[in-house]
Amino acid sequence: MDRRRTAWAGAAAVGACALLLGACDATEPKLPERKSEAKASDFPAADRPVATIVSARWSTEEARDRLNEAEEVMDGAGIAKGMTVADIGAGEGYYTIRLTQRVGPDGRVLAEDIVPEVRDALAQRVARERLDNVSVRLGKADDPRLPEASFDRVLMVHMYHEIAEPYAFLWHLRPSLRPDGLVVVVDANRATQNHGTPPALLRCEFEAVGYRQVSMRPMPSAGGYLATFQAVGPRPEPSAIRPCRLNKPAPKAG
Repeated sequence: MDRRRTAWAGAAAVGACALLLGACDATEPKLPERKSEAKASDFPAADRPVATIVSARWSTEEARDRLNEAEEVMDGAGIAKGMTVADIGAGEGYYTIRLTQRVGPDGRVLAEDIVPEVRDALAQRVARERLDNVSVRLGKADDPRLPEASFDRVLMVHMYHEIAEPYAFLWHLRPSLRPDGLVVVVDANRATQNHGTPPALLRCEFEAVGYRQVSMRPMPSAGGYLATFQAVGPRPEPSAIRPCRLNKPAPKAG
């Protein structure tokens, strides 16, 4: 994807864009900030390659819709009207747009990306399409910066393998889930350096931070599989987390 921002014609459009970008982390509906409780250095490093972020798009929206991708993923994730959903690594907003339709006016969507230019472009799209139940936020590589006890579903589509600090990221993510909330991961079954995550490695990394795998199913329309996880028990201390090895499961924290 060419990440250069689309040129705005005319001084009025430029002024509107500047106002929007200045406020895109506060796009209504406003969600509160949460202070980080630990630094990335407090957590073990991932013992596997981390894929490079090369694009905010892996196919056209039209091609993905022809495969009924978003509908099948949202059905598999159990996303329904009135839910609050986080779209992590939202990119150009393919899922954000479709999530807002699925959750309806009584639901809410928070779209987050760690690339400022991508976040800004998505904020423009959200404003242009008048998506009143969407907030857009800039996240961090080790912390999605989500408000506590807010989300029924946290969706991560074709981006988990790009998370540079998975243990810190998943640890900071846990408090954002509601009691029955689920983290939903869609990825390909291939090595992380090839932009996928082997299911056994995915399960191991989640379990190391105190999540339980709820489901795992093939998802050909989305180019891989769909897995769901739920936080269980107390959140481990960062120093107690044991990293997963590529060829050997890690012991659980404790």
